[in-house]
Amino acid sequence: MPLKPPARTPNAPRHGVARVISKLGLGSRSQAAQWVRDGRVRVNEKVVRDAEFPVRQGVDRIDIEGQQPAAAARLVLMLNKPRGLVTTTSDEHGRDTVYACLAGAQLPWVAPVGRLDKASEGLLLFSNDPAWAARITDPAAGPDKTYHVQIDRLPSDQLLRQLEHGTLVEAERLSARSVRCLRRGHKNAWLEIVLDEGRNRHIRRLLAAFDIAVLRVVRVAIGSLLLGDLPKAKWRRLSQQEIDSL
Repeated sequence: MPLKPPARTPNAPRHGVARVISKLGLGSRSQAAQWVRDGRVRVNEKVVRDAEFPVRQGVDRIDIEGQQPAAAARLVLMLNKPRGLVTTTSDEHGRDTVYACLAGAQLPWVAPVGRLDKASEGLLLFSNDPAWAARITDPAAGPDKTYHVQIDRLPSDQLLRQLEHGTLVEAERLSARSVRCLRRGHKNAWLEIVLDEGRNRHIRRLLAAFDIAVLRVVRVAIGSLLLGDLPKAKWRRLSQQEIDSL
């Protein structure tokens, strides 16, 4: 007998069925949309083929291939991303993606939490929980991100303060929470730059506005979570204590 929706939550918000499936941590929204188009998804015992078909999570019954899915347990991974990989599930230009580092692992679906551009390295998170990932990447409430950045000059104290204060770049205000010099060479230096929000190519665009060339960008921490000695291109699962700390 078909299950009737509980009467106690008749005004629950409606969302597209593919979005609801994705929020359960079972796959990306595009994967879920394909399942719907393939006729593998039923809502209240009826096959739906529209990924935007409105459902009430926790009220309407959703079945995938005859099974009622439960929310997947939250999984968070950290990867030491090498240079040369793009942070995306697939690339239209055929470039290698960060998923190359996860190849062969017996893992459920996970997606990058935020991104590092192709030339940047270091700490990159993955999770199967889109809501948790959104909190981590929220510029207002998410944790700070710490980067070590090699530049093509020896910075003055005045320049460091200017980077903290920031400037307008294409009508967008770019700045840093803090900037300090870690070490100096003969012609270049390493800076530690802490961001409390991450805009597209934030560090590279900010430094370019001051005519500073970037040689390397390595993300070394997200909040209290440190990259540590995790080898390049390797990953590990986060403990529950580490997840909670974020």
